[in-house]
Amino acid sequence: MTWPVRDMASVPVLSSRMVRGFTWRPGQGHRPGLQFMVSTGRHHGFESLEEQRLLLALDYFGVAEVLPQPFRLDFECRGSKKWHVPDFLAVMPDGGLWLFDVRPESLIEDADAVKFAASAQAASACGWQYSVVVGWRPHVHSVLDHISSQRRPLVDQLGLQRELEDALARGVDRFGDLVEETRLPAVARAHATHLLWWRRLGVDLGSPLGDGSLIWRGRNAAGGS
Repeated sequence: MTWPVRDMASVPVLSSRMVRGFTWRPGQGHRPGLQFMVSTGRHHGFESLEEQRLLLALDYFGVAEVLPQPFRLDFECRGSKKWHVPDFLAVMPDGGLWLFDVRPESLIEDADAVKFAASAQAASACGWQYSVVVGWRPHVHSVLDHISSQRRPLVDQLGLQRELEDALARGVDRFGDLVEETRLPAVARAHATHLLWWRRLGVDLGSPLGDGSLIWRGRNAAGGS
């Protein structure tokens, strides 16, 4: 179906269908695949490793939904007809919509900049946010990749997660010291990583994660908001 931009904000988000399918073939220059997201409970397609990294970040933020290649945008620029397919449309935790394009900064050409500008205008007209993801600060992806290893449900039969949060309340604020305060530090490391993913513990994503990393009470801490 086709809608003018002025009506797109009223279109049900879940009515969107991928504009094109993902393909795999020998010798292709990009690396598509499927990324499982615990926030949606499904696999989502991506066309490059940079897109996969964005999906991991969106999963960490707990998005409600992610739609790859949600629509084709047709527009005119200097009398010439052009079109563009944005990479993702995400329903954020607060219900707002965020449109994304993913392209490493070094690969953005003039034609890409025109398409991104058109996408930004369309998103603004709909009341959506829009971003072009050109890269990440050092260590952000490596930390997210590590803590995502414990993002699935984790049964805490020994009560180690409560011990970790209690130690934090007593003023223990470094990752290594925190797990050493528990009865089983080796097991507590997995639980601490789990709490980091679910934001019951907080850490600086822009620094390497190690025993000396400062840890603080997360926004989803037990008993918090």
